[in-house]
Amino acid sequence: MRKVIYHVATTVDGFIARADHSVEGFVSAGAVVDDYLAALRSDYDTALMGRRTYEFGLQFGVTSPYPWMQQYVFSRTLPESPDPAVQLVAGDAAAHVRALKAQPGQAIYLCGGGTLATALLAAGLVDELIVKQNPLLFGAGVPLFAAPIAPHSLELLSAKPYPSGVVLLHYRVR
Repeated sequence: MRKVIYHVATTVDGFIARADHSVEGFVSAGAVVDDYLAALRSDYDTALMGRRTYEFGLQFGVTSPYPWMQQYVFSRTLPESPDPAVQLVAGDAAAHVRALKAQPGQAIYLCGGGTLATALLAAGLVDELIVKQNPLLFGAGVPLFAAPIAPHSLELLSAKPYPSGVVLLHYRVR
């Protein structure tokens, strides 16, 4: 069974974006970014995105953010995909991800957002979290998970600090 890994940048106060959905202030260069890009290339073959996460890239003209992966955008409002490499899923996200997990392949990259992550966590489909905790406080914004979520125990698999102040935290969902 393939793993779903929520691999995401966050602030110390738990936000994945500012209230206006921008990500200004997150560390965008250096060893943590190099390691992240290497992991994207080596560890995953499928990417899952919510509509707002996908639209973040669209504003910059990026229609296929992970062209080496199978890409799925979960949305009930997008009428069609602007790119043939990106498949829209309007139906039951949990059922679709459950079917993906049963297929052979590498880990599945859940890149956001908080609403999709919350739904998949509630369905018992998120196996691990890799959190790039940035030395930053937004005070408000888009949360790591949409509230409320049920309590979950996490097992710390590793923690790696970077010179930039980012701490990479890798957890298994128990």
